[in-house]
Amino acid sequence: MDLHKILGELYSERQRIRRIIETLEGLEKKGGVPVPKRRGRKNMDAAARKAVSQRMKRYWAARKEQDQSGVADSPEPESTA
Repeated sequence: MDLHKILGELYSERQRIRRIIETLEGLEKKGGVPVPKRRGRKNMDAAARKAVSQRMKRYWAARKEQDQSGVADSPEPESTA
């Protein structure tokens, strides 16, 4: 058992913990930890929602028209009976 090695590791751990404590105390004095910006959905106003709604209506109308015109996404296999 190497007592000097163990003591050296404990001293270095103590220094690391002191640095962490000093950093946290500094953050506390500055007003706390900065809050990250919110990610995710953005809020839309009524005009933007209406624009999106109209755009999607045109999109789905075009898709429906394309489906009715006989263009199939996947052709049906020929029967070999």
